Amino acid sequence: MRTEISTIGEFGLIRRLTENISTGNSSTIQGIGDDAAVLEYSRKQVLVTTDLLLEGIHFDLSYSPLKHIGYKAAIVNFSDIYAMNGHPKQITVSIGISKRFCIEELEEFYMGLKLACSIYGVDIIGGDTSTSLTGLAISITCIGEADKGKIVYRNGAKDGNIICVSGDLGAAYMGLQLLEREKQMFEDLRNDFVADFSGKEYLLERQLKPEARKDVIDMLEQASVIPTAMIDISDGLSSELLHITHASGTGCRIYEERIPIDYQTAAMAETFNMNVVTAALNGGEDYELLFTVPISSYDIITAMNGIHVIGYVSEAAMGNCLIGRDGGEIPLMAQGWNPLGG
Repeated sequence: MRTEISTIGEFGLIRRLTENISTGNSSTIQGIGDDAAVLEYSRKQVLVTTDLLLEGIHFDLSYSPLKHIGYKAAIVNFSDIYAMNGHPKQITVSIGISKRFCIEELEEFYMGLKLACSIYGVDIIGGDTSTSLTGLAISITCIGEADKGKIVYRNGAKDGNIICVSGDLGAAYMGLQLLEREKQMFEDLRNDFVADFSGKEYLLERQLKPEARKDVIDMLEQASVIPTAMIDISDGLSSELLHITHASGTGCRIYEERIPIDYQTAAMAETFNMNVVTAALNGGEDYELLFTVPISSYDIITAMNGIHVIGYVSEAAMGNCLIGRDGGEIPLMAQGWNPLGG
């Protein structure tokens, strides 16, 4: 079934997409249904972040289901709040829609969006819709909260701190390479082509349906560890490390052998004849957390499940380097995702 948006109009579409949305956070006084949302925060500091996702730039509808796009659009915003050591509480959702989309397709998008919000305890409190001449455009603003004195910025890393990362790196990038290869083969062969993703499910999930690392923030809080600096890995490990060291006025040393890489990532890199460490350094979209802590927290951090110590913060004069398996030093370069091209 395909129902054209023109049959119910903009306000009918908004009602259709948001009629079953309820709120659950005490800080949400008024959500959808008025000219503005009303929030009330006491004894907390408020965090605000926004992300713009454009069809053809940030996602490809030929292999990205709309439900997954909705889920991912929410997650990338939640991840920014967690990277500040906070907790996301509300989002507003604005979408630009071209005429080729129908109501059912937009409901699929909202299904993913609402699923992410349900899992992470976030309220949808408003937004907007508009006509787009260039495809689907998604703008989400996320509001979060953090205790005063516990917000973590990028600029707090200190010489001698250890550098930690959650999860594993490079899988989302290799998932993207896999999807792009299969898309090209489909375009070349059409009816003679059947995609085979068996044994590569993890890579697809990391690209199409990533998760934000709320669990890491919870583990740090339970251990009474406040990182000195933190950032989420959206543009690649190299770029994010350089953000931290630039903001903190430091350098860094990370070790190639310590960068966490999943087996499927390594196997796919070999298939593509790519250097898997390069994929981990520059691929992006992992949405893992990269953070620094004092050396005194080493035993606590290394006891946490899924947290890896990959190096240490150094003086600025030492630069930013990757120490190879042979002991050689390779300068880190910001070669990750560039939203403005180039």
